[in-house]
Amino acid sequence: MPAPRRRFRWGFVVLAAVLVVLLGLVWMFSHQPAKPQRAPGVPVTVVRASLADVPVSVDALGSAQAWKSDLINTQVNGMLTWVAAEGANVKAGQPLAQIDPGPYRAALTTAEGALRRDQAVLAGAEVNLARFQALAAQDSIAKQQVDDQAALVKQDQGAVELDRGQVATAQLNLRYTRIVSPIDGRVGVRLVDPGNIVNTSLTTGIVSVNQISPIAVTFTVPQGDFQHLAQVSDGFRRPLPAVALSQETGQLLGEGEVSIVDNHVDPSTATVELKARFPNDAATLWPGQFVNVRLTLQTLSRVVTVPAAAVNEGPNGSYVYLVGPGEKAVMRPVVVATTQNNLAVITQGVRAGDLVVTDGQMTLRNGMPVLYHGVAAGAGP
Repeated sequence: MPAPRRRFRWGFVVLAAVLVVLLGLVWMFSHQPAKPQRAPGVPVTVVRASLADVPVSVDALGSAQAWKSDLINTQVNGMLTWVAAEGANVKAGQPLAQIDPGPYRAALTTAEGALRRDQAVLAGAEVNLARFQALAAQDSIAKQQVDDQAALVKQDQGAVELDRGQVATAQLNLRYTRIVSPIDGRVGVRLVDPGNIVNTSLTTGIVSVNQISPIAVTFTVPQGDFQHLAQVSDGFRRPLPAVALSQETGQLLGEGEVSIVDNHVDPSTATVELKARFPNDAATLWPGQFVNVRLTLQTLSRVVTVPAAAVNEGPNGSYVYLVGPGEKAVMRPVVVATTQNNLAVITQGVRAGDLVVTDGQMTLRNGMPVLYHGVAAGAGP
């Protein structure tokens, strides 16, 4: 057989052998059992449980109101000639309004003139009485004449007393034309303009004055919290610190203390009304303003804390998910002592340093793998 034909035949045999080997490898790899693939982890957010000092407090919705508030009305009739500037700060005794004093000065002059006249008449009657008494002692006149003169003296004395009352009334009315502030405070918006005639039947007021330093904040607490407040304050015999916070931003507006506790529980709401006194030197609180009031009862020292969002409620009570060995979720029952400012205080079930799931736990089951990137900020206050 020629050499080229033999080489072609051997090449064909080698190619066939290679194809057989390749086919065998393909069959072997295609029939190998598939390797088990790891289930994908559930994306979650985690934090480390931490130790912290947690103040225990009671929060309530409160309303600021003037410590003292006066609506100024007139005590005499007349034309209003002047009113204090709106928004001015005034002291007790400082002028607020002026009623035209002219008619009242005239009335005082008239009353004083009548008093002097009747005093002169009385003086003359008393002189005559003394003369008649001397003559009666000498049997120079009848006793009846002396008695009549004595009665006249008493009548003139009554007229003088009446005149003195008229003078006092006129002086009082004249003083009432100058209206002064009864308290330290801030003048409100003017309710009557100068030039108007005001009278004692006016009940809407000329102007108002509110004392805003100090200022009061009133609020109500449930009767259960009230009992707790009474215990920690020894029946409110010890000052109970209170802070006022902005409802919009949470900013601290003032620090004060509870000063007045109502004398009964409102049966319709099962609440008790309290009043706190705030110095309000910076005027950050304003009458009518709604604020959040926080009363601090005690401070829990070095307790385990987690975000309140980490705590779930189940049929058997509260529980959290921890990240356990192998990055797997571990459901752990817990005992929550209190929740303050979105912070849960855990007395049983979690230790400081444990990784606690705060987001994504709704899809978790015990033993499921979890996936997280980094650890969020701690749970401390």
